[in-house]
Amino acid sequence: MKGHKRAKPEEAFQRAVMKYARLKGWRTAHFRPAQTRSGSWVTAVAGDGMGFPDLVLVRERVIVAELKAGKNKVSPEQKRWLQSFEKAGIPAYTWYPHEWDEIEQVLA
Repeated sequence: MKGHKRAKPEEAFQRAVMKYARLKGWRTAHFRPAQTRSGSWVTAVAGDGMGFPDLVLVRERVIVAELKAGKNKVSPEQKRWLQSFEKAGIPAYTWYPHEWDEIEQVLA
């Protein structure tokens, strides 16, 4: 299909997690990057936003999740954010598609 951009595996995984979370009553937030006129991709954020987790999920508690697909790994900045959330008492997860059973358990 001309002009149709195929979703990357990580994007499809993220949509699936968000859909499942909403079915289970979670509020979800994800901050998407946007393409600038020069063609680069940026996420509008101030402060220490680099590496912020992909998802913030809220129901009777708050959790954050970094989503990865394929051979993608967590960056040092992402690790620091996840560790900071954990230190603050907020569960932080790194999820891959093959861990769907865990995702269902955490979001149940």
